[in-house]
Amino acid sequence: MKIKLNNVCAFGDSVMKGIVADKDNSTERGLKYRISEMGFAERCRRNLNIGIENFARFGGIVSQGTKLVERYKERIRECDFTLFEFGGNDCDYNWNAIAERPSDEHKPKTPMKQFIETYSSMIDTVKSLGSTPVLLSLPVLDPERFFNYVTHGLSKSNVLKWLGGTVLSIDRWHEMYNMAVFRLGAMQRVPVIDITSVFLERKNYRDYICDDGIHPNERGHELIECAIMDFLQERRVILQ
Repeated sequence: MKIKLNNVCAFGDSVMKGIVADKDNSTERGLKYRISEMGFAERCRRNLNIGIENFARFGGIVSQGTKLVERYKERIRECDFTLFEFGGNDCDYNWNAIAERPSDEHKPKTPMKQFIETYSSMIDTVKSLGSTPVLLSLPVLDPERFFNYVTHGLSKSNVLKWLGGTVLSIDRWHEMYNMAVFRLGAMQRVPVIDITSVFLERKNYRDYICDDGIHPNERGHELIECAIMDFLQERRVILQ
């Protein structure tokens, strides 16, 4: 069965938005964020010659996504696919609070149960509007570089204590949310585009991630574009 594709809506965080981090000696952390013209959504728009309305937000989490979906319902009705890319910020923590009180219990921005329920509700809304929801998995992160970035100016020893003595704990909970995205796809019977494996297949996936350890660089966005193109080919999507 062939699927025709005209227009797409996109909701998510800074990865969907195409944000990359450049080295900049003038900023405190040595990085400057910008929207790249070579982000994967923009690459797909150009190469597929389709309309993509990108409503992603820097720092976006699923609760914000729900509000945006409600706001842009009429736009979604006109779209064949609605892309979602959430989880990277939902699983993040308040690092200042952790550095100050490493012995306390700290919860992520969106606890797992709330993440699944809210994400699932967004999917239901899009289905009811006649658009096909498509989820993107999470790109990989580099725990060491991410740790150094988020603990800049904080007590690294306190944060490391809370992490259990290893920065690899960061990767563990990030992957937990990533697995939740795949489970949501199975539960809701909607497709999930695996943009995780295209990084892991590389000998050194760090080469495709910005120095903050979390945002794909422009080479990384090219990998994501390839994953999306493969998905469209496998689904026999045809363009108008």
